[in-house]
Amino acid sequence: MKTKILITGGAGYIGSHTVINLLKAGYEPIIVDNYCNSEEWILDQLHTLTGEKIKNYKADCNDIEKLDTIFKNEQFGGVIHFAALKAVGTSVLEPLNYYKNNIGSLLSIIELMAKHSVPNLVFSSSCTVYGEADYLPVNEQHPIKTAESPYGCTKQMCEQIINDCLKSNKLNSAVTLRYFNPVGAHPSGLIGELPLGTPNNLVPFITQTAAGIRSELTIFGNDYNTKDGTCVRDYIHVVDLAEAHVKALDYLGDNKPSVSLNIGTGRGSTVLETVKAFENVNNLKLNYKIGAKREGDIEQIYAETSLSEKTLNWKTKHSLEDAMRDAWNWQKYLGTK
Repeated sequence: MKTKILITGGAGYIGSHTVINLLKAGYEPIIVDNYCNSEEWILDQLHTLTGEKIKNYKADCNDIEKLDTIFKNEQFGGVIHFAALKAVGTSVLEPLNYYKNNIGSLLSIIELMAKHSVPNLVFSSSCTVYGEADYLPVNEQHPIKTAESPYGCTKQMCEQIINDCLKSNKLNSAVTLRYFNPVGAHPSGLIGELPLGTPNNLVPFITQTAAGIRSELTIFGNDYNTKDGTCVRDYIHVVDLAEAHVKALDYLGDNKPSVSLNIGTGRGSTVLETVKAFENVNNLKLNYKIGAKREGDIEQIYAETSLSEKTLNWKTKHSLEDAMRDAWNWQKYLGTK
């Protein structure tokens, strides 16, 4: 009998890709999503891609009574908790929403995991917990500094809650995955990042500019202390990121100790390099301009990944060019809907 895994936010960007990997690995993913950051038609896409009708519930993770019924019905063997508000800029404007949603949903999940004896949690965290890096590449021993935004602060608080619950045995075991910058889409072009309204990340701005949805792309600042003056990030293909979640579940299934891990490529790419990679792999020219720096933007950050590679027996396989090609295929597909 397959182990049932609850995927909160499973119709979202990273969640939907992880559902596919879980099915391949022999798990039974069950989605809970309130569709505030996704669309219900993504479930049809997953059916097309996998041939499986994936069980799903429309519910908010802060609705503990509804969630309790789902836990009672399903008897999960583990939880991957993606569901969270995720726009750094919006979190500055709407901090209460972010604290209430991101922290409240985790509290509900842990409370119900304890109540229903669900052993394993994989938590979706972020490299924002590190703040402006003291050294590069950033390893897991890097100090957790004051967060640059309420969003980053919620991830720090959630990590603290998980650690406290592990110490008090309210939680059996957990892997916290600190993502760097997820990009790309499924190679089929049938699922990918779906920004509702104005995007919060670079790549949807790139693809929407290429598609003519936006007249030009603004690069925020070109006088940083980097090779070409633009910010440096560690862009990881979403398919590689999804695989890391399955590996984390496998790891916990072997009764290994709880751990926090960086999930990135270990390579930094500038914003301009990313734009050029998109142009080269897709044989396109982008209309872009240099704008003023954005307040709160970190100059450069990229991951030290040796611990995650060793712990999870996992390594990224896809290049930045692969991600830019797949992101463009997804954007072209969206243009047909």
